[in-house]
Amino acid sequence: MDYIQMARSVEDRLLSYRKDESGWKTCKKNNDVVVCWRPSCEFAGYVYKGEGIVNGSPEKVWDCLKPEINGLRVKWDANIKKFELLEQVSSDVSICRTVTPSAAMGIISPRDFVDVISVKRYEDGTVSSNATNVSHPNCPPQPGYVRGFNHPCGCFCVPVPGEPGKTQLFSFFQTDLGGLLPRSVVDSFFPSSMVEFYSNLTKAVKTLK
Repeated sequence: MDYIQMARSVEDRLLSYRKDESGWKTCKKNNDVVVCWRPSCEFAGYVYKGEGIVNGSPEKVWDCLKPEINGLRVKWDANIKKFELLEQVSSDVSICRTVTPSAAMGIISPRDFVDVISVKRYEDGTVSSNATNVSHPNCPPQPGYVRGFNHPCGCFCVPVPGEPGKTQLFSFFQTDLGGLLPRSVVDSFFPSSMVEFYSNLTKAVKTLK
């Protein structure tokens, strides 16, 4: 499996999501974030987009978001219980397993996901993480977890011109949770989860020196 090629492909896909304004419908918003959705081209579900301004420099926001073992993300993100490195493919591409806790009052049981993840930096100072599901010989389905599948997903930390202490954050989630979950549970879970994601991220950034 050509993990590098997959990583470059998902980078392009995420960038197209960010640039394409068509078809998005607002499903939830507050002072931190506007969450939109539209039908996914990848599976029979939705792709969700979050957009908001986080008080904190892009470097601090990225420190909280970057996909690394024993990083800050596991400490503040309520939807990540464990993050494991399966293979370091290159300096900017890795294969990781993410474990999520039960959610929606136990209706959604613990999941795990295996993804190729790339980190890309742009000339304007934007930094992004980009991920999609892969199979890996070191990580077959595990007992006690439903194997879910992330379709192209990730985030962009974008500098705000003239305001170095702020970051525009775009996030994209496109997840097949697997299992026999009612569609109504899935459709209500993701928008609420993304609002919580922005709220918890904002609090985490505030704690950084």
